[in-house]
Amino acid sequence: MLVAVLTAAGCAAQQQASQQNETGQGVTDTTIRIGGVLTKTSASGYSTKDAEIGAKARFERANAEGGVHGRKIEFLGAEDDGQDAAKGDAAAKKLVQKDQVFALVPVHAPNFGGAAFLEQQGVPWFGWATGPQWCGTKTGFGYNGCLAPKQGAGSQTWWGRQMADLLGGSAGKSVYVQTSDSSGSKYGGTTISQSFTAAGFTLAGVNSGLPAAAPPPDWLPYVNKIMTSDDGGPPDVVVSVIAGTKFNVGLYAALKRAGYQGVLTDATSYDVAILKDQASAQALDGVIAAPMFEPFESTAPEIAKLKQDVEKVAPGTQLTQHLAIGYWAADIFLDMLNRTGKDLTRQKFLATGNGSYLYENAGFGRIEYPKDHDEPNGCGALVKLEGGAFQVAKSMKCFDNVPLK
Repeated sequence: MLVAVLTAAGCAAQQQASQQNETGQGVTDTTIRIGGVLTKTSASGYSTKDAEIGAKARFERANAEGGVHGRKIEFLGAEDDGQDAAKGDAAAKKLVQKDQVFALVPVHAPNFGGAAFLEQQGVPWFGWATGPQWCGTKTGFGYNGCLAPKQGAGSQTWWGRQMADLLGGSAGKSVYVQTSDSSGSKYGGTTISQSFTAAGFTLAGVNSGLPAAAPPPDWLPYVNKIMTSDDGGPPDVVVSVIAGTKFNVGLYAALKRAGYQGVLTDATSYDVAILKDQASAQALDGVIAAPMFEPFESTAPEIAKLKQDVEKVAPGTQLTQHLAIGYWAADIFLDMLNRTGKDLTRQKFLATGNGSYLYENAGFGRIEYPKDHDEPNGCGALVKLEGGAFQVAKSMKCFDNVPLK
């Protein structure tokens, strides 16, 4: 009996190996194995763990509908890189070499260190392309393209143009951009400044002198620069390119104390956690946030479906930016998977993704590869926090990029 059992087990293993040899690593006749890398924990408290819920929700719907060409998604969940590049590299290697995944979905980690390994191995990865490691690859597919284009490559104009539409035009209006001294924040200051000038705003100034390590004990020097930046007066719009709610709360509260009456906007204040803290909600009241996906408050059918999918796998879960990023990254992966067809290998999958691939969806706008390996997708929405609640200010819309100067 022991010999029979071992023989049967050996035959099953050989059969599975044979299936994978025919189709490729992480793929059998009935399954496709997927895992992700997130920053679930960090010293600063920053976490993207909700992206795992978003991806799982989208994968579960795909499985309930019969899978993709008869194959179900076997989602292993996501590894935690602890916001450490070396740990991210180790997590990517574990998923590929030990867990034998076909692709990494979602990858949502600001300091992700596994990009070079995945590119060398030809392993696809999908997520939020927040850093330069996503750009110029053939395997990394950010749901929003590449946010760190090189000079001469396309750079986004959607934020400035959406704000111009919201404010009834940009003629005669000025904008001031506040960043921190981190390289990523400074780079964002360059691309976002150009987004507003391309939309017709006058650039009143850019300040990158704010320390990124912690909010300053005194905001007055920064406020004074802002309040006198437009020929001695305040600008019409202040854009904050600072990572962290504490920074924005401090800056906005100080500006309001100084009597600022203009528009405040940033990319991070669309966060339900803000509403739980009265002081934060008050400081951020009236702020226009700029997410790169259709807001949860939207009546779009795609958003209703997202909510249904999430409720099925994680009832009562709060909808967050990170959750949306995981969901839409998984959605794009599934679409690319479907277009590749039944005969699936990584090589054929990447050929699909990099071969004039265009996918449009009201949830995130549009994505176009291989073009968006080198530039952002040019799409975004605006959300306003008012009276303790978020409301859609401008629904998702896509605009043409312009070459980065």
